[in-house]
Amino acid sequence: MKLDVGDKVALVTGGGDGIGRATALELARRGARVAVLDRDEVAAKAVVAELGEARALAVTVDVTDRHGMALAVGQVVEHFGGLDVVVANAGITPPPATLWVIDPVDFDRVMAVNVTGVLNTVQPALDTLIAQRGHVVVVASCAAFSPPVGGAAYMVSKAAVEVLARAFRLELAPHGVTVTTAYFGFVETQLARATLDETPIGRQLDALMPPLLRTRISAEDAGRVIADAVAGRKRSTTAPVAWIPLGVLRGVLTPALDAVLTRAPLVHRVIRELEGAR
Repeated sequence: MKLDVGDKVALVTGGGDGIGRATALELARRGARVAVLDRDEVAAKAVVAELGEARALAVTVDVTDRHGMALAVGQVVEHFGGLDVVVANAGITPPPATLWVIDPVDFDRVMAVNVTGVLNTVQPALDTLIAQRGHVVVVASCAAFSPPVGGAAYMVSKAAVEVLARAFRLELAPHGVTVTTAYFGFVETQLARATLDETPIGRQLDALMPPLLRTRISAEDAGRVIADAVAGRKRSTTAPVAWIPLGVLRGVLTPALDAVLTRAPLVHRVIRELEGAR
């Protein structure tokens, strides 16, 4: 069953920048009316200015604010008269660190945004989504099945949100609501550049990945992948496609990969540098 987004209403969190912005623009290009939710008011309003206020709405809200998100969803439904698609995209990464030295505040913030933020986004929209037999996209990450070196908090959060999306898919199926889990490898955004390019440790962590998996797609590519997943009501989507085998074969590959990495001198060196950085 396809979903034509023409004149449908879509809500996108983290819509002011990166993947969220690109998704909002792409859905609007395909005819959707779009609510751009972001904690950065200026960024959200800039996207709406591109789209035109007749077909877009900016809402300033932090996904960790449960009450605020409920009000935001209500505002979107009231403004547009309904809600058909929810893209739970907002996410953050912590500074590179091992679990020994990470600031617990950083760990908690990642979980609050990347996991609980998805629940806060989707749950208040469910009455309307069920009535409309709508669609949900949960932006997970290929980090859900990547080796958790130097960024375990992020990997843990994306593995958790993968299961959260699966739970939504199973529980909403009787109501006619479909759910996509979107897995992205490296996407060329400011978040990726700050994490991987702008610090020596980040560059070392990037270099640990096989060259094929280090390939980055643009935020615009990611937005098109999400929009295509909505149109096809796909259960999951992965980009770049080089990550698909790792996701499919993770049950076999993960133990073998962990066995190799626990003995790798380069990994040991990076871990000690991360520990020393505290």
